[in-house]
Amino acid sequence: MNKQIYPLLIAQFLSAFADNAILFTVIAMVMQSAQLASWYVPALQSVFLVAFVVLAPWMGALADNHAKSNILILGNLVKAAGAGLLLLHTEPLIAYCIVGVGAAIYSPAKYGILPELAGHTELVKANSWIESSTILAILAGMVIGAKVADYSTTYALIGTIVLFLVSAAATLTLPKNINRPAKQENSQISQFTQQIRDFFISPRSRFAILGASLFWATAATLRVIIVAWAPAILLSHNASDIAQLTVFLAVGIIVGSAIVPKLIPLEQLQRARLPAYAMALLIIVLSNVSSVLPAQSVLFLIGMAGGMFIVPINAAVQELGQQAIGSGAAVALQGFFQNAAMLLAVGTYTYATAQGLKPVSAMLSLGVTVLLCAFLVAMRLAASRPVNSG
Repeated sequence: MNKQIYPLLIAQFLSAFADNAILFTVIAMVMQSAQLASWYVPALQSVFLVAFVVLAPWMGALADNHAKSNILILGNLVKAAGAGLLLLHTEPLIAYCIVGVGAAIYSPAKYGILPELAGHTELVKANSWIESSTILAILAGMVIGAKVADYSTTYALIGTIVLFLVSAAATLTLPKNINRPAKQENSQISQFTQQIRDFFISPRSRFAILGASLFWATAATLRVIIVAWAPAILLSHNASDIAQLTVFLAVGIIVGSAIVPKLIPLEQLQRARLPAYAMALLIIVLSNVSSVLPAQSVLFLIGMAGGMFIVPINAAVQELGQQAIGSGAAVALQGFFQNAAMLLAVGTYTYATAQGLKPVSAMLSLGVTVLLCAFLVAMRLAASRPVNSG
């Protein structure tokens, strides 16, 4: 493995750790405040996602036209600024939106720099290391961030700022290569629109994008529902308890992702509909659970089904994208649609909560909606050809 990968691993671990720590710090702030309504946490998730959707046509070009190491530093500094605004008691919706802008800047550069650091034969291994370190950072950030925030949100915010800055410092050691693509005559928005048209010609491509969007919209909505459902049903009243529940969901995704390659190869992509159905049915089951241990078990199974669903879908996007618009552009396109789906789903839940929707009803509605959407997406797959059929 190229030694230049290691500073990136350190920087990515610290940044992902801080991303999740700050999320549960904000959740702790909401739970500790009697003045903030139940719709506030989903609203926070919504404002975080806005930047990913609005800035999508420009962020890929920003990373391609500048040294990606500098873009990683910029993203961390913007995220640190958002955490600083929270520390200064700025309206959390505004401050957390700034954190989202930093994350939108950071994401394309994080993946785009890997081909510059790793050769062709090491690229898959480098991606594996990045994903593994990110998952570990997410789990650790959720648990440790929530525990510190339950003790002191001030200390938690200071800690996240320090982590973002240390991550930026680690990135200083990365090379500052600039591999500019050929200059395009059309605007970024025009190019982005054309890529959507080119990629969506294939029914199978549409299925892959819709499937990925369904998964991430479900995951984002379920996470914010749990924040309201756990205190009401499981009598969990601090961020640490909620973080521990979310850990079971994340671990389930890891396990499902690990076992799915043997069960659902790309040639049998139609099998992905089965874990999608299972994920939906398990969410419905979770809406009827009323104690911690069964909830943890069902959340693990939901995550496992979700992991088995999203991994072959992601592989299909990359393979189909390579044939149509380039794998990098396809991943950027996938990011736009899945974040738009997350924003729509969480925004709808935010509105419904403000109108008085209860957590159990919200979870049941989510399960039924996912089941219906999975069926409709699977119908699209049934009408398409195998990935390797051209």
